[in-house]
Amino acid sequence: MNNYELMVIFTPVLSEEDFKAAQKKYSDLIADNGGSIVNSNPWGLKSLAYPIQKKTTGIYWILEYTAPSDFNEKFKIQMLRDEQVMRHMITKLDKYAVEYNAVKKSGVGFNHQKAEA
Repeated sequence: MNNYELMVIFTPVLSEEDFKAAQKKYSDLIADNGGSIVNSNPWGLKSLAYPIQKKTTGIYWILEYTAPSDFNEKFKIQMLRDEQVMRHMITKLDKYAVEYNAVKKSGVGFNHQKAEA
């Protein structure tokens, strides 16, 4: 099992219910293929750095998950087929990135952690 981080930009015309349904669909897809969700962070509507499909805003969603290494190809195909997804990026996390994300979620600063050790 490898650790991954997914960033998705959904089209801004989605309703709140459609956005939650899309999140559930991709979370269930990960779980059905032997993965697990570590953290889900919906950022909401944000401005884009440049227009995509003539849109200047998008709904961002960050998902940290673990999955088998062969799962990502199936996952990418599903993302590319979905018309609600404007852009997506999957990043493999090394052990330092996983540790950084855990510390960041806990709210404890790195300076405090080093001082206690």
